[in-house]
Amino acid sequence: MAEISGWRTSSRSQGQGQCVEVGFGSDQVGVRDTKNRGVGRIEIASQLWEDFVGGVKQGRFDQD
Repeated sequence: MAEISGWRTSSRSQGQGQCVEVGFGSDQVGVRDTKNRGVGRIEIASQLWEDFVGGVKQGRFDQD
């Protein structure tokens, strides 16, 4: 596993505790469950994460 730090929760979670956290490493992004951090995380290549976030911002995943 890569060294991941700077974990943060979405500002849209509104304190509900039902969100994911994202942390960043040198070339990986980690995603984990805020309520169950101990079960692990997934790691995604930084470029793939940037592509995903760009797609979300462009509305490519919106349902009609």
